[in-house]
Amino acid sequence: MSNGGPPRSSLSFHFFAGLSTGMLSASLLQPADLLKTRVQQSPSSTLLSTLKEITSGPAPLLHLWRGTLPSVIRTGFGSALYFSTLNALRQRIARSNLLASTLIVSTTVSNAKYSSSSLPQLSNLANLTTGAIARASAGFVMMPLTIIKVRYESDLYSYKSLWGAGTAILHTEGVRGFFSGFGATAIRDAPYAGLYVLFYEQLKNRLSALRAARIVPETSEPQEGMKTRVSAPINFVSGVLAAGFATAMTNPFDAIKTRLQLMPQKYGHMVGAGRQMVQEEGLRSLFDGLGLRIARKAASSALAWTLYEELVRRAEIQWQ
Repeated sequence: MSNGGPPRSSLSFHFFAGLSTGMLSASLLQPADLLKTRVQQSPSSTLLSTLKEITSGPAPLLHLWRGTLPSVIRTGFGSALYFSTLNALRQRIARSNLLASTLIVSTTVSNAKYSSSSLPQLSNLANLTTGAIARASAGFVMMPLTIIKVRYESDLYSYKSLWGAGTAILHTEGVRGFFSGFGATAIRDAPYAGLYVLFYEQLKNRLSALRAARIVPETSEPQEGMKTRVSAPINFVSGVLAAGFATAMTNPFDAIKTRLQLMPQKYGHMVGAGRQMVQEEGLRSLFDGLGLRIARKAASSALAWTLYEELVRRAEIQWQ
């Protein structure tokens, strides 16, 4: 387990661990992503009506997985960049004691033997900051693919291929079109990722501490750390809860981001889009797709982080 010591797993390992977990979660959860995009694109769209429209059309199962390729590429490489950047930041901070905070209470489990975490233990401030920086950086790099993915999932556009989508955006909107809604995306993703890492680490520590209080040290897990059958459920539950909290707090930016990416000519910029949505549709429009987004984020984040931590755990035990 890495708890502030020198990293035993390489940057490339974290890149490919993030790539594999991101691609897997994107493939499994693409229908939820597509439904969220359709619900958010119009005030008259509801989950039930969208599902009915898709299931009554030709090849409904294929339709639900429309846009899987750009989603897998975007999420896979986005996760790879995110996890490798996050690991580099966390390892650097753990070694140099940057962003240490005595004003924010840490609930780190005192004995790493009883912790479900495979990651360096940092302060709340460090968790919040590293998560936000890593996500904003990865989001900027992957923004063109995000635009293509959202447009391809929407029924407002009739793109026949990813290449066709990309060339159409370039011809009609220029390079700027590939970054439509980046402001709202960054304001959504950076706080979401920061809050997620903060909540996730705190929940892992608290759940691990609760379990540690119930076991007798002499009969507990061996010194290399908590066993997978115990750590994986703790990490998964922590991921689900952390994603739910962070998603609910950042959903308005997601709703605004989707409108900007689908209809940039109508909504213009982030502040204007938010004001127009509230004026025309009420505050409720800022929370369109919240249920779907929570369900998808909870499942994808919990799955990706649980698998990622298990890969890190196994690799570091192997390389000890």
